[in-house]
Amino acid sequence: MAKFSRIAIANRGEVAVRIIKACEEMGLETVLLHSEADINSRAFRMATKTICIGPAPTAESYLNIKANIDGALAGGAQAIHPGFGFLSENADFAEAVQKAGLTFIGPSAESIRSLGDKVHCKELAKRAGLPLVPGYQGENQTVAELIKQAEKIGYPVIVKAAAGGGGRGMKLIRDSADAAELIESAQREAQSAFGSPKVFLEKYLDRAKHIEFQVFGDSTGNVIHFFDRECSVQRRHQKIIEEATSPSLTDDLRRRMGEAACAIATLGKYKGAGTVEFLLQDGEFYLLEVNTRLQVEHPVTEEVLGVDLVKMQILTAEGNFVHDPKLIRSPRGHSIECRIYAENPYMGGVPSTGLLGRIEWPEGPGRRYEYGFSEGDTITSFYDPMIAKVIVWDESRSRAIQKMIRVLKDSIVFGVHTNIPYLIEILSHKEFVNGTMTTRFIETYFADALKEPELTESEKKMIESAMAELRGSPLASDPTTTSPWASFWRGV
Repeated sequence: MAKFSRIAIANRGEVAVRIIKACEEMGLETVLLHSEADINSRAFRMATKTICIGPAPTAESYLNIKANIDGALAGGAQAIHPGFGFLSENADFAEAVQKAGLTFIGPSAESIRSLGDKVHCKELAKRAGLPLVPGYQGENQTVAELIKQAEKIGYPVIVKAAAGGGGRGMKLIRDSADAAELIESAQREAQSAFGSPKVFLEKYLDRAKHIEFQVFGDSTGNVIHFFDRECSVQRRHQKIIEEATSPSLTDDLRRRMGEAACAIATLGKYKGAGTVEFLLQDGEFYLLEVNTRLQVEHPVTEEVLGVDLVKMQILTAEGNFVHDPKLIRSPRGHSIECRIYAENPYMGGVPSTGLLGRIEWPEGPGRRYEYGFSEGDTITSFYDPMIAKVIVWDESRSRAIQKMIRVLKDSIVFGVHTNIPYLIEILSHKEFVNGTMTTRFIETYFADALKEPELTESEKKMIESAMAELRGSPLASDPTTTSPWASFWRGV
């Protein structure tokens, strides 16, 4: 049984901060493996030790297996936590970590290959009798064969990267006219993002809900699930708002889907935190994929169950965690997570970069913030534009929605645009409030950019006062002055 005293973190941003906090509570030191662009980030300031592993481009730093392992060894770590994204689902990395004498905090390389490869996972699920969306996962990857298979499945068809995730390498083909172009585009994007051009096809379900189950395999290989999350609010196949538990499941459906999730994880000999994703339409569910890592939306599960999944990951990697049936609880209340992106909602969500000024996340009961940036940090164009996650908990779904809207309205991010106004519009929409939204919710109701509202007189005065305060200017006492900085106010 291993015993860690120092853990390396092969990641950045809010997930790096999340792991550092878990390690601190466990009395463990941390080594942040960071790029040149992330010097002086929040995680950089919090970690026990920091080691630069390369320049800003991810291929030369966060995706560089050798640089990460060399950094962990130089930092005196015994284990590496990969977070999510980057190398977190890379079986070669997990294997290389073990060969270097370190412990990979996650499933085995064998499990990642078995379940993380979307095509192999579907073959495994098919043999186990799990329901699958009709599709094609064959080895013939010529464009002509893929078009032939798409027509056999019937349009619309979605093409996905076999080694992908996060919406990368994913294209929706509505008819044969654009099939060749979209397939070739998906293959190029898959090669660029994941190092493999392999893709597969699925029938596109146009009224589906995205439901996922948090599974966890303990140190003995015993797999249980920690209930479900609904992630139907997606833009360009990327989740924006997640909640636990789903408002769409009956007790019977929840039981059957949970059993299916545990079955596929058990077949993959899974240890640690993972997520089994399904599509649900007309009362029938279909396996979508398995994510062999911690999920971005894991906090909503933690909030309704009172567990700490990152601590459990670390204890499992030490061979020191076994599920205790007495401590396995039922979900309590409801939790919602919103992803805060640095982007302009009034220009269709184009990324917004720059220096962060004043930031305020309003504290209060049932509120939680996961963020990797603080005042004075810079949002660059090198990485994902997500700057924070806001999580709320309350006794019912309706109260959690109202709490989230209030929290977002009271949040202040100064210096870049954010999607906060966009999130408030979504949370206030009747379909979201009723829980009837599908994965086409954004496409149907929020395809266009938001109309930028006129500032009220009180907001203009508040902006002037804040800007003057930042500049140390006497304008603070003259709130009527019109400032050219007014358009840089990003709070609500």
